[in-house]
Amino acid sequence: MVARQLDAQIAAHFEVGRRLRVLDVGLGHGTQALRLARAGHRVTGLESDPERLAQVESAVSAEPEGIRERFRTLAAGGQDTGAHFLPGTFDLVLCHDALPLETDPSTTLAGLARVLDSGGLLSLVVANSLAAPIPHARAGRWDAALAEFDGRDRPLLGAAELESLLERIGTPVENWFGVQIFAAEDDPADDERLLAVEERAGRTEPYRRLAGRLHLCAVRG
Repeated sequence: MVARQLDAQIAAHFEVGRRLRVLDVGLGHGTQALRLARAGHRVTGLESDPERLAQVESAVSAEPEGIRERFRTLAAGGQDTGAHFLPGTFDLVLCHDALPLETDPSTTLAGLARVLDSGGLLSLVVANSLAAPIPHARAGRWDAALAEFDGRDRPLLGAAELESLLERIGTPVENWFGVQIFAAEDDPADDERLLAVEERAGRTEPYRRLAGRLHLCAVRG
């Protein structure tokens, strides 16, 4: 679902055929980064977890030479962008499930915005802390659901809070979507009916505000 939403935003934001300079912060399994490299974009991936980084590098090594040449990795995290890149280095920055919400996300986001070129696109996927009790309650994990309510002394970040934060650092949100509204983690990813429902709900009020994760697409001013 994130890939569908991201591709739509890229198509709307950049001219057809443009080869983008992409930074993926927190590679994870490298799914989005590899997909974009295969599409012809030049990708730099940051990953602080040595095991995950090794897995991605192994996957990249199995790709054709042209893709390997367009893909480089660094052992670093989202807080390290200032040490590695000049301002305006990238056209597209991905930060999917890698933003440290429990500490100070504004510092990390400011660093990501800094390395975006003017007019560049930031794709941010985060857990929706306002909806944290919902998946536990849906699965009958009542103690865990109550614990989420009891932990409300930690910062709460939903769509409105993130939009305000991004506005303050000069990268206002252009579009945002809900992800995992009705779908569970173990639902088949290729079920077109499920994807159709998720896609519709992910851009429709009030359903998108109840999503387990939020996908925000912001533009560097």
